[in-house]
Amino acid sequence: MTMTDEQVTTTTETAAAPAPVKKKKVKRSVPHGQVHIMASFNNTIVTFTDSNGGALSAASAGSCGFRGSKKGTAYVAQVVCEKAGQIAKQQYGFSKADVYVKGVGLGREAAIRALAGLNIAVDSIRDVTGVPHGGVRPPKARRV
Repeated sequence: MTMTDEQVTTTTETAAAPAPVKKKKVKRSVPHGQVHIMASFNNTIVTFTDSNGGALSAASAGSCGFRGSKKGTAYVAQVVCEKAGQIAKQQYGFSKADVYVKGVGLGREAAIRALAGLNIAVDSIRDVTGVPHGGVRPPKARRV
């Protein structure tokens, strides 16, 4: 089988193509943002975000190596907040925050205190826990 002129030229062109130039990644600076703390009875999740709500770093009790009933404790909330806060400070220069707390768990206050330990200034604290309106559906009528 013989090769035509078109087949010969395409194989030589692909071999001589230049390698793509990699652009240097620009380090993003986010000095002011939001901290979302979700503290339930069973778990604590902390997320550091920019002003628009785009996640920068996050940590949960499970990601820090805690299992079972320990995940809902105040100590674990402190550890979780420190882990997520360290990442946000090192990578983005995070220094000021508006805190949004959701849930009724033991880790609510402990996570906020951990922010002070990381030298992150807290501008405001808001409780965004969901409030039921209307309640649950009532049981069906009893037949006798």
